[in-house]
Amino acid sequence: MASGAKPRLDPETAYEVISPESYAAWDPLLDTFDRLREEAPVAWVEDPESRHPPFWLVTRYDDVMRISKDNATFLNNPQTVVFSLTEGIEFAKNLTGGSPHMVASLVTFDAPIHMKYRKLTQEWFMPKNLRRLEDEIRALAVKTVERLIEAGGTADFCKLVSQPYPLHVVMQILGVPEEDEPRMLMLTQQMFGGQDEDLNQSGMKDLPPEAITQLVAGAVKDFEAYFAGLTAEKRANPTDDVASTIANATVDGEPLNDRDMMGYYIIVAAAGHDTTSASTAGAMLALARDPEQWARVREDRTLLPGIVEEAIRWTSPVQHFMRTAAEDTEVGGQPIAKGDWLMINYVAANHDPAQFDNPRTFDASRSPNRHLAFGAGAHQCLGLHLARLEMRILFEVLLDRIVTVELAGEPKRAKSTFVGGLKTLPLRITPA
Repeated sequence: MASGAKPRLDPETAYEVISPESYAAWDPLLDTFDRLREEAPVAWVEDPESRHPPFWLVTRYDDVMRISKDNATFLNNPQTVVFSLTEGIEFAKNLTGGSPHMVASLVTFDAPIHMKYRKLTQEWFMPKNLRRLEDEIRALAVKTVERLIEAGGTADFCKLVSQPYPLHVVMQILGVPEEDEPRMLMLTQQMFGGQDEDLNQSGMKDLPPEAITQLVAGAVKDFEAYFAGLTAEKRANPTDDVASTIANATVDGEPLNDRDMMGYYIIVAAAGHDTTSASTAGAMLALARDPEQWARVREDRTLLPGIVEEAIRWTSPVQHFMRTAAEDTEVGGQPIAKGDWLMINYVAANHDPAQFDNPRTFDASRSPNRHLAFGAGAHQCLGLHLARLEMRILFEVLLDRIVTVELAGEPKRAKSTFVGGLKTLPLRITPA
C-alpha cells in the first residue's frame, strides 16, 4: 500500500482487482479482499496499464450495502461497470452518439426513469405470477436432469444443465422461440465473457482491450438486430410474454425509443439466465465437494432453500457494479469527492467475516443470510424471485433422481471482471 493522502493500492494489487484472470483464480482474490478489508476497506485504484479510469474499491459489507441503498448519492450513470474499458467508453460514445453505455437498460438508468421502466415488467417477475409457471419449469427441470443421466454418469454440468436450463426458462417468459436459444446463449457469453477465450467465440487468449470491445459491440449489434425483428412480430401479433409487453410499452405516454427498447430486451435475455446459471453451478460444485451435505439435503428437504440462498451468496455471479458520487460524501470514514467513481464489490462484501461466519464455507444452514448478490435498494435484481424458483425446482429434481455426486475433473471459472462463475464443472453421478 503506497502512502499519501489517499489509501492507494500498489500496482500489483490494483491489477489483481480489475484483472479477469483474478476472478477465474478466486481463492487468491478472496485472500486479497480479506487483507484490504483490514488495511484499506475504501482504497483508491489506479490501473497500472491505464485501461480504466481510477476509482474507489469498496470491500466491506456495510459500506457496499449503504451505497447500494443510497441511489440519490451514488448514481449508476455515467459508467456502471469497470468492464467499461477506457477504449470501450470512447467506442461506445462514438457508437451511440455520446452515451458511454453500449446498452441502455435498467442497470444504467437512475431515478426517475429507472422506476418507470422497471414497472413495465415488474409484475411478470413477482411470485404471484411465477407460481403459474411452476409446472412448466418443473417439466423442463425433469427433462434437463434426464439428459444429464443419459450422458452416462460423467458429464459437464455447465454444458448439460446449468447453462441450458435457466436459458430456456427465461426465453419462454420473454417470448423467444426455442430454436433461437443457442444464439441467445452464444451472444450472452460473448457479451459477458468477452475477456475469456472459451466464451468470446474467438478462441484467442490475451486479446487486447480494443478487440474485446469489438467482440462485445458485435454481440450487442446482433442482439439488437434479433430483437428488432421480434419487436415487429410482437407489435403485429402480441402474445402473453415479456417481449410483447416491451414492444408495446409506453412511458409518459410515449413508446420506448429504439435504444431503450433494445436495452430492455438485452438485459432480460442476457442477465436473466447467465447469473442463475452461475449460482446453479456453484451450488453443485459445493455439494460435489461435500457428499455429507448432499446426503443431508436429500433426506431433509427443508434445507433446500438454504442451499439456494447460500449458492447465490457463495458464488456472487454479478461480481461488482460501479457508482458515481453525485456530491461530496464519505464512505467508511474516507472522503469521497463529487464525481468520484466507486466499485461496490459484491464478491468482497459477500465474503466479509463481519457479516458471515466462515464466509468461504458453503453452509446450507446459514441464517440469517442477508447477502448482496441481488444488490439492494431500488436496483435490486428484477429476477430474484425467478432465480430462486428455478434453482429450487431444479434441485428438487436433482435430489430425487441422483444418489451421489462427485467431481470428475477440475472445474474452471470464467475470466470475467463483471459477471462470472463456472464455465466447466465435470461431475460423476450415481442415478437413483
